Amino acid sequence: MLVMEKEEINLYYTVKGEGVPIVFIHPPLLTSANFKYQMDNLSKSYKVICFDIRGHGHSSYSKQPLTYRLIADDILYLLDHLRIPKAYLCGYSTGGSIALEFLLTNPDRALGAIIISGMSEVYDWYNEKRIILARLLAKAGAKRLLALGISWGNSDDKKIFKAMYQEALNGDTRNIGQYYNYSLQYNCTNQLHTINHPVLLIYGKKDKSFHKYAKILNEKLPNNELKFIYEKHQIPTKSAPHLNQLISRFIQQHN
Repeated sequence: MLVMEKEEINLYYTVKGEGVPIVFIHPPLLTSANFKYQMDNLSKSYKVICFDIRGHGHSSYSKQPLTYRLIADDILYLLDHLRIPKAYLCGYSTGGSIALEFLLTNPDRALGAIIISGMSEVYDWYNEKRIILARLLAKAGAKRLLALGISWGNSDDKKIFKAMYQEALNGDTRNIGQYYNYSLQYNCTNQLHTINHPVLLIYGKKDKSFHKYAKILNEKLPNNELKFIYEKHQIPTKSAPHLNQLISRFIQQHN
């Protein structure tokens, strides 16, 4: 991995491949290790960029509390650092909200977005409860327990689990808790109609609690395409071949 300094923060990132750039954005606790299959496969045709959000993985602790705007600003800084004028943003779960925030705040620097199991807001009791529980575990310092459960749920074999688990343990529970907390506050639903970029929406057929969020984005984004994969929530690792194919086809259509 490479390191980029921003103010007092060290942000770790990886770049692989050449071509149209795609920046991948991970959810709380997880790290860029979540996108190993995208890095390995899509880098054959595109410039794949993965990074660890502040306080996650190898990136250093942030005294400034995490917000989606702050993370979007870090992505912009990373694009400047790499001298990339425009890129696709690919966000998984709450990372999808950050991709939307980037489209809203830096429209001239985005080619479009891929939202995987994402949302523009969280308003249902089931997902609110899950996020609150994760936030409480992070605040209580139960990082190993939290990392164990989430890494296992996102793994398709022991090797991937071990890599994701070890990387998750490197994170700082203060920033991890802030990331979870902000996901309960964020809401850009009323701004979706202003996003004119092409957006690919990808959801799991078995991830029924997120179908309502797919419907919101599909109805309110002016230029989007909705696809369902026969999987649950953890699409980047558990349906990687299908996901990579959809991403590649989408980018080819718009470039």
